Amino acid sequence: MTNAVQPGDALRHLDYVYNSLSPSLARGADIGSKNGSVSLPFRGYSNRGGRMTKKLGIMLLLLMMVATFAAVGCGGDDNEDSGDSTEATEEATETTEDGSGTTEEATETSGSFNYAMSGLYKPFNYSDSGELVGFDVEIGKEIANRMGMDANPVTNPWETIIEGLKSSKYDAIVGSMAITEERLGQVNFSRPYYRSGAQIFVSEDNEDITSEADLEGKKIGVVKASTFRDIAIELTDEDNVVGYDSDVIALQDLPTGRVDAVITDQVVGFSAINENGMPIKDVGEPLYIDEMGIAIRLDDTQLLEDINSALEEMIADGTYEEISNKWLGRNILGE
Repeated sequence: MTNAVQPGDALRHLDYVYNSLSPSLARGADIGSKNGSVSLPFRGYSNRGGRMTKKLGIMLLLLMMVATFAAVGCGGDDNEDSGDSTEATEEATETTEDGSGTTEEATETSGSFNYAMSGLYKPFNYSDSGELVGFDVEIGKEIANRMGMDANPVTNPWETIIEGLKSSKYDAIVGSMAITEERLGQVNFSRPYYRSGAQIFVSEDNEDITSEADLEGKKIGVVKASTFRDIAIELTDEDNVVGYDSDVIALQDLPTGRVDAVITDQVVGFSAINENGMPIKDVGEPLYIDEMGIAIRLDDTQLLEDINSALEEMIADGTYEEISNKWLGRNILGE
C-alpha cells in the first residue's frame, strides 16, 4: 500500500519552507535565479519592487508546492484503487472460468423449449386446475429434457397457431397437428409421433346418420382450420359446416341438437365417451388416417434434427409407450 502525503504534513512542511525562504527573499538572496530574482512559472513576477511583490511570489510558490503534494497524494490513492479494481476483475474472471455457471455452460443448460398447442384437445392437451396436461404436453416435456432444455408449453388459438410459429412466438407446435402437403409449404414436420383416424360422431339416439353418405345437407361441427373441416366441406354444404375452437365443445353440442354430426379424432371422441360419459357414438369406419407431427420453422433445421433424435430415443427405450399408455391406454404410434 503506497504512503500518501497527508494534508497536515503538507501544511507543516509549507510553514517550514515559508519561514526558511522569507529571510532570504527579504535579503534579496538568489533562489534559483540571478540577481536575487525568484524564478516562477508566471511572467512578470519577481522579488523586486518591494515587500508586497515578495509576498506574492512566496504565496505563488507555496500554492505550486501544495498542488504538487496533492497530485502525489491523489496519485497514490488512484494506484491503490486501480490495483484493487484489477484484483477484483481477476477474481471475477477466475470465478467465471472455474465456477459451475460459465457462459458456455449456461447457454447449454438454461434454454427453454417453448412449444404451442390449443389447450382444448383432451386428452392430448388441456388445462387441469390451471396447468397444461395431456399426451402432447408430456411428449414435449420429454423432448425438452433430452435436449437439455426447460419445457415451456403454451397455448395459442388453433386457427393462428402456424402464424405464431412463423413469427417466432414459440419454437414448435406439439399439438396433434396432422402432416399435410399444404402445411409442409409453411413449416417443417418431425417424423410422425402418432397416427389416428378421422371419425364421425353423432348423438347416441341419432338413427338417421349411419355413414358418411348420410351427411349431405347436415350440420357438421369441426375445429376451425383443421383437416376435419376440409373433409366436412366435401360431405355437406360449406354453410352447414360449423367451426369450433374445441373438439370437446363441438361434441357437447351433439346431444343438444345444435349440430347433427362432429368429425374429430377417434381418440378424442372415444375419450369423451369413456371418461366423461358423453351420450354420443361413432358412425362407420374412420374417414382417413392422419399422421401427426411436430411443426418447426422451415429454417430451424438443427431443432428439427434434435427433436427427431429425441423421438427416436424415446421410442427405442420404451418411454414413448409409457406416456401413450398413461394418457390413452394403448400405444398410438401406429408402426
